[in-house]
Amino acid sequence: MKRFYTTLLITVIGFSAFAQNVSVSKADRLFKERAYMDASEVYRLISDKDQHVLQNLADSYFYTNRMLSAEGNYKELFNRFDGNIAPEYRFRYGHALRAMGKHQEADEVLSEYFKKEVSLRKLAKELDTVAPHSFRVQKLAQNNSSSDFGVAYMGDRVVFASTRNEKRPIYIWNKKPYLDLFTAEMSADGEMSDVELFPGEINTDTHESSATFNADNTVMFFNRTNEERVRADNERIKVAHISIYRAELIDGEWTNVQRVPFASDEYSTEHPSLSADGKKLYFASDMPGTMGSFDIFVVDVHEDGTYGEPKNLGPNVNTVHREQFPFMSSEDVLYFSSNGRTGFGNLDIFRTDVENGTYTESQNLGGTVNSGYDDFAFVIKPGDDKGYFASVDNGSESLYSFIREEIVRTEPEEVVAKELVEENVVTGAQQLRDVANIYFDFDRSEILPQAEIVLDRVVNIMKDYPKLELEIGSHSDARGPDEYNLNLSERRAAATLEYIVSKGIDRSRLSSKGYGETMPLNNCTKPDMCTEEEYAINRRSEFKVMN
Repeated sequence: MKRFYTTLLITVIGFSAFAQNVSVSKADRLFKERAYMDASEVYRLISDKDQHVLQNLADSYFYTNRMLSAEGNYKELFNRFDGNIAPEYRFRYGHALRAMGKHQEADEVLSEYFKKEVSLRKLAKELDTVAPHSFRVQKLAQNNSSSDFGVAYMGDRVVFASTRNEKRPIYIWNKKPYLDLFTAEMSADGEMSDVELFPGEINTDTHESSATFNADNTVMFFNRTNEERVRADNERIKVAHISIYRAELIDGEWTNVQRVPFASDEYSTEHPSLSADGKKLYFASDMPGTMGSFDIFVVDVHEDGTYGEPKNLGPNVNTVHREQFPFMSSEDVLYFSSNGRTGFGNLDIFRTDVENGTYTESQNLGGTVNSGYDDFAFVIKPGDDKGYFASVDNGSESLYSFIREEIVRTEPEEVVAKELVEENVVTGAQQLRDVANIYFDFDRSEILPQAEIVLDRVVNIMKDYPKLELEIGSHSDARGPDEYNLNLSERRAAATLEYIVSKGIDRSRLSSKGYGETMPLNNCTKPDMCTEEEYAINRRSEFKVMN
């Protein structure tokens, strides 16, 4: 009998190991196919997660903008295997921390990665003295859970990319329909109406996005995913790159759709932007000659329809990381997105002035535009201070309108007396002590209407005392597993921070942290020992002055 149980135990262990290996193999195949949503579900269920599984699980969450889960798995990865992890995972971990508002931890991780000091607080203070503009931002109404981004002006209408066409095939990366180009009217306050599919031969069953037009709206350039798939470096699978296409408006129809000659099946060319005179086309590419992942290039567009040789814009614009979504304004300012410089997290929007064919050192647009997630596809209407950009919101790309406002400085920041700054902070901190905590419904992280009243008071204080910096600490009650409650409290902290930022407060003045159920305000430390009203006291966000 003893021998029987021993044999049974060995069989069970062997089957479990076999099942785990099958799961890992399946997840690895999905990961290589860039089916990150599906891959994460398989990796997540593997009980004994080794370094390989944790790396791919964290990356699957990161690539699909599920930063709470990404940050938690990167944290476990570095806690268990630090010292034997490739540098790029530290880079992504730092940006995941940024997205969660954990700026001090992000500074430490990114400083170690870049081998130099990285400080968001220093960046914010520098921008206080040099940034020419601030931005009043408003999120546009969106079609359910679709992703919308990449606005271009076309006469009295705009063109943008969206996943809202449910007749398209599903893209395995994010489990949403393939992108199409749409047109819409925009109201004075930036809201869209009369949304229609872009006409003509432009949209297909693959991705189309990032349109740009010449001055009389008779020529357009846009992205389309290649039909031909090629084998990626050191990979068994084949992938389709992205190419720029050109189309013409003839007799009211968009036709003559042709790929530009500098595109290729072997690399991507994407996110085209025509200069105001139509003589230069800016774009992003990972073609040979890049400094890193994707770089910004420019190519001359000749009157006879031919093109010059693409030119890399160089180190004042490009880094060893990712630069994408260029937009050349009518003011000879190039806007683009990058994750290769100190910023607010992931892709940030930067600007560089074009002076006699050279590009000045790039400058971050600041925390009124940039968030801890990807911010990109910035455009500004010619001769106006209004425009649009896109930002990731709950895993989807959302459109935002903005009004640009010039910053008027009466005196340089460095001559402001230190004691006046300290007095400002102290007075602001005193005002903040009239302010109550905000509270949440059970197992929820949404900001309640009664909490908005309190948060609006916090916003007004921060506007009155512009040197005040706060940490948002959020908590849960004792019901539920410890890890779940920690994640829930982090979602509450992030939601609180985003509400304050949405009212015009620079996110560099805020940080957020979740404490789970570890800091109750009463003795309700276990499930089933208190009333609902007593538990509710612990479901809160609090505010702590950081300076």
